[in-house]
Amino acid sequence: MKNYKFKINGNTYSVDINSTEGNIIELELNGTPYKVEVDREMKPVKTVVRPSVANAAPKPQQQANKSAAGNATSVKAPLPGTILDVYVNEGDTVSEGQKIVLLEAMKMENQINADRSGVVKSVKVRKGDVIMEGDVLVTIGE
Repeated sequence: MKNYKFKINGNTYSVDINSTEGNIIELELNGTPYKVEVDREMKPVKTVVRPSVANAAPKPQQQANKSAAGNATSVKAPLPGTILDVYVNEGDTVSEGQKIVLLEAMKMENQINADRSGVVKSVKVRKGDVIMEGDVLVTIGE
């Protein structure tokens, strides 16, 4: 549920958006429920959190994720976007911090680095792929 405060002609209104389905919005205006029909379909918007500093601690999506098949880890997309370039191939040896994928998200280029040293076990993306937050980009093993 999202809450908004509106000030119209000096009067403050509290609006809680409870749900949206198609072009119908269920909301509460100062505690009174309403069903509002809008002129177009409302699509949910996913909020994306971007890293603020290049050397910041890795986000949970970038941290090593152990796979069930041994000591391999998956490097995941920190946010949705388009793959601009892939710098590694299956079988390549990589070192921790090495650039492995270039991701464009919201017109910004984001360099995705290896979270550990090892051998690239699989590359799950190609140049031009559109990916979502949390998608596996590369798997690195020993």
